[in-house]
Amino acid sequence: MTEKEYYRVGKIVNTQGLQGEMRVMSVTDFPEERFKKGASLALFDEKGRFVQDVLVAKHRKHKQFDIIKFKGYDHINAIEGFRNHQLMVAEDQLSDLPEGEFYYHDIIGLDVYEGDQLIGQVKEILQPGANDVWVVKRKGKKDLLLPYIPPVVLAVDLQEKRILVDIMEGLDDEN
Repeated sequence: MTEKEYYRVGKIVNTQGLQGEMRVMSVTDFPEERFKKGASLALFDEKGRFVQDVLVAKHRKHKQFDIIKFKGYDHINAIEGFRNHQLMVAEDQLSDLPEGEFYYHDIIGLDVYEGDQLIGQVKEILQPGANDVWVVKRKGKKDLLLPYIPPVVLAVDLQEKRILVDIMEGLDDEN
C-alpha cells in the first residue's frame, strides 16, 4: 500500500470560546468546501506527523479566520492541544479544477521562463487581494513577485513543469 499524499488547507491558530471551536488560518481557495459540515480532514502536529482524521461538525467565518468545530469535540479542554496543528486533505479528496485553474501544490516548484531564458522557480503563492502573486526564487537576485494575470502568465504546462511569462516593465526592479 502506498503512502497517502496530503495537502495543507489550514492551520489551527487558537481556540474560540469554550464550546470546542477553533480559529483556523485558511490556506485554501475553497474554505466553504474544505471546512463544510461533514468534511473529513487529517490533523497533523507541529512536526508534520499524522495525528488523526477528524470530521467537521460546524464552520463559520469570523474576521479573517475560519471558525471550525470537530465532531465529538465539545469543550475547549478537548481541543487545546490542537493549537498550531495543520489541517490537511488527502490527495483523493481534491476535486478536478476547471481549465486554467491550478492547486498551489501544482504551481510551487515549477520553473519560470521568459522565452527560452530560465528566470527561476515558484517558491510560494501570496493572496494579497484581487489576484494571487507568485513568488519566484532567482539565483543571485531577490525574489520576483509576479501577479497571476493573463498579460504576465502566458502559459502553465504541468507536464513539462514550466511556466511561460512576460515580465512587463516595472515588475522587475533589478533590470
